[in-house]
Amino acid sequence: METYFNMSNKVAVVILNWNGISLLEKFLPVVVSNTTNATIYVVDNCSTDCSQVYLENNFPSVKVISHNKNYGFAEGYNKALFQLDEDIFVLLNSDVEVTPNWLNPLIQFMDKHENVACCQPKVKDYYQKTHFEYAGAAGGFIDKYGYPFCQGRIFDNLEEDKGQYNIPREIFWASGACMVIRSGVYKELQGLDNTFFAHMEEIDLCWRIINRGYQIYYCPDSTIYHMGGGTLNKVKPQKTYLNFRNSLVMLLKNLHTKEIFWITFSRLVLDGIAGIKFFMEGKPMHSIAIIRAHFYCYFNLPRILNQRQKKTSKKLLSISTILNKSIIYQYFILKRRRFTDLKIPNSTTTSS
Repeated sequence: METYFNMSNKVAVVILNWNGISLLEKFLPVVVSNTTNATIYVVDNCSTDCSQVYLENNFPSVKVISHNKNYGFAEGYNKALFQLDEDIFVLLNSDVEVTPNWLNPLIQFMDKHENVACCQPKVKDYYQKTHFEYAGAAGGFIDKYGYPFCQGRIFDNLEEDKGQYNIPREIFWASGACMVIRSGVYKELQGLDNTFFAHMEEIDLCWRIINRGYQIYYCPDSTIYHMGGGTLNKVKPQKTYLNFRNSLVMLLKNLHTKEIFWITFSRLVLDGIAGIKFFMEGKPMHSIAIIRAHFYCYFNLPRILNQRQKKTSKKLLSISTILNKSIIYQYFILKRRRFTDLKIPNSTTTSS
């Protein structure tokens, strides 16, 4: 395993945009005024709303990378980031309000801990700034069946930030709303999976990072506010389809060989229950979306399995940031709605 650190660092803050001129007008001035010692890029996914004209007229210091079509989140970032030579990439959503000095604690943490390949700040809700936000909160985890949750957010339950997560800790995945990653690691792992298009791609990348022996951390000394919901409305069947499809693909790609059968079979059962629940709630299109997600995996199984890393994957339950229980059971049956109720041990020790 190679190490990637040398914090004379060149840092690239990279914002992906698609027809998001209103978000650029709202949030980019704050990013520019609160970001020092970094080059800011906007990657435009072939917008038709005059985003590029706005950037040229108002932010000459911001570098623009233009795509010839909308490549989505994953491929849109990949096509841009593989052109850049900075030491650290910061993937920042266009609907994020950064705070003064938001970037320095993240870069300093990476500087101090050479085996930390990726980290994230505290992600709070733009509309309710006392609370954590859905997409990352205080760092991401998954349970033994691959269902994601966060410090400060389990399913749709968002905790108020009372300082309960103000200690850095190792996590399983960092939020795509603001992901700080060493460029060498990003390129070594071939970046985000283009086939995901959107949703779950950052968790897949983080899992591959962990399988290579690196660590991922949450850094509470940095805070951002995320608006959320900018890509797909959470009630749309297409988001249900992408979440279930990409979650299954992620499992098939990253699970240890000995775990693939029993975990994916368990997911088939649990996803089937979710489909029935959607149907009973009068949402048949979401049930169909889950069926579509499974058939995508069945028909593309050889290609998906071919994406598995050549190096041996770690067993899921051997990873310290895995909940060795069902988060569904913990939340819906035992009514454990807060992360602290799960009693996952915290280790704040990093290799350095």
